[in-house]
Formats: sequence, C-alpha cells, structure tokens
Amino acid sequence: MTMNGDSPASVDARAVSFGVEAKTLLDSVDMRAERGQFVGLIGPNGAGKSTLLRTLSGVLRNQEGTVWLEGADLQSMPARDVAAMLALVPQIAPYTQGFTAFELVLMGRYPHLGRFQVEGETDDRIAKAAMRLTETEEFETRTLDTLSGGERQRVFLARALAQQPRILLLDEPTSNLDVLHQLTILGLVRKLVDEGLTAIAAIHDLNLAARYFDRLVLISEGRVLTEGRPEEVLTPETIESAFGVRAAVYRDPVTDALAISLIGPAQGDGVAPPDRAAAGQNGMSSASRR
Repeated sequence: MTMNGDSPASVDARAVSFGVEAKTLLDSVDMRAERGQFVGLIGPNGAGKSTLLRTLSGVLRNQEGTVWLEGADLQSMPARDVAAMLALVPQIAPYTQGFTAFELVLMGRYPHLGRFQVEGETDDRIAKAAMRLTETEEFETRTLDTLSGGERQRVFLARALAQQPRILLLDEPTSNLDVLHQLTILGLVRKLVDEGLTAIAAIHDLNLAARYFDRLVLISEGRVLTEGRPEEVLTPETIESAFGVRAAVYRDPVTDALAISLIGPAQGDGVAPPDRAAAGQNGMSSASRR
C-alpha cells in the first residue's frame, strides 16, 4: 500500500527558535528532510527533539525562523491542508476514552473529507489497510482503554497512516514496543520511505538509528551539534561529546550495519557540556555506510 498518492514532500526548517518563559528550547535550528528520506533526531534527554517535532508539525508555533513544507510557509497554511500533508505520532498516545481502535484510526480520514461529509467505504478500506500494516487489526473492536501502551502506540501510527500523509513525524516510535515490534514498525516506515514518504523520527536507540535512517541530526541543549549520514554522526568522539559516554563503533559482522557498544561513562569528575564546534568536526569523519 503506497501511503502517499501525490509527490513526496520535504521539510525545511531555517533558524527555528522556540522557548517557554526564560528557557530556550530550540536555538536557531536548521534541519532539512529531503523528499523520500528517513531522518532521525538523536540526542540526550531534554535536548529539544520532541519540541522540534511539534514545531515542525505546527502543534507549537516557532517564535523565530521559518518551517517550510513543500516550499510553503507552515504558519501560513490552513490547518486542514497541513493535516492532509503531514501526520504526527506522539511519544505518549493520549488516552481517548470510549473509542474503539478502528474508530480512532478512521479519524485519520478527517482531513480528506468535505464539510459535513461522513466516512465512506473508501475511508473504511484505507483505515483497515493501515491497521493491517501496523498489525493492529486484531484490536479493531476493542476500546483503547483495554490496550497496552505499546498497542495504543501502534494504533496511533495506524491513524497517522490512514491520513495518507506525505510527511510522517514520529516521536520515539519504539519507546513502548517490544523488540519484535520495534523492528517491525521501523521496517514498515523504512519501506514507506523507500516508496516516497518523507519521515522524521526522534529516537534514543543509537543502533536502531544507525540501521534504519538515511541521515541523523544530533541535537543538544536546543542546538544542532552535527548532522549527516549515520557513520558521519555516530563516531566515538561525537557520542562522548554529546552523551557523556564512551562507545565503540564498528560494523556488525552479521548484518554489516553500523553498530554501537556503550562502554561506560566518560572519564572525569563530571561530564562537560557538549562542545558544538568539536562535535561538528568529530561528526564529519568519512566512512562508507554499506
């Protein structure tokens, strides 16, 4: 099933800043997702990954800078047009009392309905196809309060896919999933990206980031430290600088994928704050991904 019937979209954030009261959460962030690309946002807790995703989706309104979706200024776009183009899967699936899984997934069709129009057979078919893709069809008649956190997370992904977006934003999509479904869901998104979808996801697991993503953006304290292909970003020096841990980076002999083994905390009495310039230099070493 191809989730994006039109041409794929790109996301271009330029000098985007956002803050709450006196605290800066995003500080002049530049990042871009090319059409048909899977981009991962990595960084320590509180780095600004979730804030950036919510800003890219329009849930938060950036105070400085511009977010462009397919060349259009996000802040000038009608909400329905944004919803028809872009879907956001939150880290914590909100509790929606009384709705069945299928009813929730069907809500993803709302941006494509006319005024006073109700869902029809085509919408039902698209919603059920999204549930098959996310392996949630067995939950179709169950209410959301009877599902586990991981099951609800997959249902919300199905709702996002039912929107048939050209851009998919995911906030920690594997956080509540078992190992099997982590691989299944990231493999699904990878397949959709290969078919033309543009996807951006915040992710903590560096090994999954190395395996599934085309490009990584390393964020710390609301700033982009470095970005590039996984082998350019995930170096021992950059990991130590950003996360305060020592790591070994190598090629897995079985999968030939880039692999990261965390050794332990960095030496010293404390972890120094990340050095933006050093991280950028260390993150741009040359290597072959495959």
